[in-house]
Amino acid sequence: MKFKDLYKYLLLGGVIIIAAASCKRDPNDPGKEYAPNMYLPVGYEPYKQEKANPVNPMGLTMRLPVAGTVSRRNYRTSFGDSDSATRDLMVYNIPADSISISERVLKNPVPLNDNTLAEGKVLYERYCQHCHGATGAGDGKVGATYKGVPNYASDAYKNLNEGHIFHVITHGRNRMWPHGSQINPEERWKIVHYVQKLQKGA
Repeated sequence: MKFKDLYKYLLLGGVIIIAAASCKRDPNDPGKEYAPNMYLPVGYEPYKQEKANPVNPMGLTMRLPVAGTVSRRNYRTSFGDSDSATRDLMVYNIPADSISISERVLKNPVPLNDNTLAEGKVLYERYCQHCHGATGAGDGKVGATYKGVPNYASDAYKNLNEGHIFHVITHGRNRMWPHGSQINPEERWKIVHYVQKLQKGA
């Protein structure tokens, strides 16, 4: 009987000691963790880490994708039979603020014929006509609200070259927004052909 009372007092004393010790701890400290990796997972940085990975190239955790597995649009890169007609339509890295470079170096790689002109007209009607108007006079319904949309056949704009037009379609200018994300390079060049036709008032 005495031993039972002793055990009760010892148990009570132990609980009081543990409770007193717990009150002195940092409230943000969770105490003993039996599976710390469950609470604090190890994050692996793809391009750097404390210990180099011996399996992958350059010791990285991230592996390079297998060649040919990254999707990329297959733009046509050549037109016609001559070498001079070959252009890479995929590469266009002239910055938005360098329009003078575009005017000097860009040449339309898409041949001018009835088909490309017809396709350019359809694309123009789809992406440009609402501002620039059916004849390029700047009298589209949206252009009437924007104000300042140019008339392609006017003296100020009828001599803009193909590189200038392509660059503006790609990056935009003034109040015109860029269309490079909506229209692929080949389509932009076809629109250029049609805009040059409108410059002549045709």
